[in-house]
Amino acid sequence: MKKSTIILLLTLLPLLLLTGCHGSRGTQAFTMPKEFDTSAEYEITFWAKNDTNKTQTDIYKKAIADFEALYPNITVNLRLYTDYGMIYNDVITNISTGTTPNVCITYPDHIATYLTGVNVVVPLDNLLADERYGPGGSEVLFDAPARDEIIPRFLEECAFGGHYYALPFMRSTEACYINKTYVEALGYQLPDTLTWDFIWEVADAATAKGADGNYLVNGQSVMIPFIYKSTDNMMIQMLKQKHAGYSTEDGEILLFNDTARELLYTVAEHTRTGAFSTFKISSYPANFLNAGQCIFAIDSTAGATWMGTHAPLLDISAEQLADFETVVMKVPQFDPDDPQMISQGPSVCIFNKPDPQEVLASWLFTQYLLTNEVQIAYSETEGYVPVTSKARDSAEYQDYLSRAGEDNSLHYDIKIQAARLLLDNLDSTFVTPVFNGSASLRNAAGQLIENVTKSIRRKETVDAGYLEKLFADVTSLYRLDQKGPSAADRAEPGPLPKAALALLGALGLAWILIIIYVCREAVKLRKTRHNAH
Repeated sequence: MKKSTIILLLTLLPLLLLTGCHGSRGTQAFTMPKEFDTSAEYEITFWAKNDTNKTQTDIYKKAIADFEALYPNITVNLRLYTDYGMIYNDVITNISTGTTPNVCITYPDHIATYLTGVNVVVPLDNLLADERYGPGGSEVLFDAPARDEIIPRFLEECAFGGHYYALPFMRSTEACYINKTYVEALGYQLPDTLTWDFIWEVADAATAKGADGNYLVNGQSVMIPFIYKSTDNMMIQMLKQKHAGYSTEDGEILLFNDTARELLYTVAEHTRTGAFSTFKISSYPANFLNAGQCIFAIDSTAGATWMGTHAPLLDISAEQLADFETVVMKVPQFDPDDPQMISQGPSVCIFNKPDPQEVLASWLFTQYLLTNEVQIAYSETEGYVPVTSKARDSAEYQDYLSRAGEDNSLHYDIKIQAARLLLDNLDSTFVTPVFNGSASLRNAAGQLIENVTKSIRRKETVDAGYLEKLFADVTSLYRLDQKGPSAADRAEPGPLPKAALALLGALGLAWILIIIYVCREAVKLRKTRHNAH
């Protein structure tokens, strides 16, 4: 064999072993630069969601333009999605190819799954504490909120596995949008706090029909008294209100319990009367509410601009609109004296890159999303509330809240009522534990209600045997019996796997062989030259 061939093989051996070894350790952990290099050009990508709301898109674009004016060396490319699930799926796909965005609107449940890749998402602990480039830092070129001006409850929702992995962007909760006119036509008065018993009783009463086959309450051929948009939130909140299990902080699944069975039997009972349906089965609650074909529509406070006779955003024609009084209330409770309502809304995470300066550029842009200009403008598009006290307590935002009902656009009363609902009940909100698999568990919770509702509509029997099979099927569907490592487990790399140890050993052996070969050739060359002389 030629010498050159031997050298080539020995040189390629480590590379061949490397490509055959799975389990790459990923990008190096982010290290904070001493200062931001303003002489270099950076291009970052920002993946965001809007609700087909052009105003929200314009706010993103203005925020980017204003930020780029402050930092001319940073270019921000916006990519918009209409669904958080699509963002989640694309991020997961791009993790495997190393092409994640720089900044991403997302949810903590999703981030927990992103963390299955090593050093994929940047922990924000050091960035939050940095006096120069942290919140309100001395080197930040805009009026950013200080860390203590980020609502502590909202910031804590972004902490899991021992680290902060996101900043909150907007917050919302769920609300029950009620056709008060129909409630009173049925002979009922709304209580101070909605209860499940009240909702079920009124919804059942609204299914009564006349001799012509139309519903008595609206005179129409269509009436679904109670429609729930997010059945995962429905199950999660009911379990919380009942003080029943859902999951533990370390990812133990508690969803499939006796209380869940009782709740599903109740759902089955009222689906059978025609009183209940879901968004996935029937379509948007707002469409039925606005057409006078629904009495209780539960959706996010972020969807308030779609709700009511005078809603500025509509998916039905003006001719289909019914005229009624809309009321916004907390979701129904089992115990009015101990209300429990879920806290939700998008957060922003930063993905790691080989260049720490690029990550720092991403961090600066993420902070800009928390400025008053962005927070107040975006919150005014829907029933969101700002995540900073700096924005919430500002004269501009307080003036906005005080002008509810002045018009049916910016100051649409239902939208501002929905925002106030969260502002007035922050202490009654909760979040679910975050871990690798928590997003799947959330989906499973909603799937239980969806399946039971579909089965009743198909005239199937929902009994103990049905629920046992349902629990088993949903467990399998969402792989809830395959628990992965927690975020804390992934925060610090553990012992190297056998494949990695083998690789390191092979690399060492290859270099030893190369050194031996080079030394032998050098000795031969000296002997040849000596003999020649």
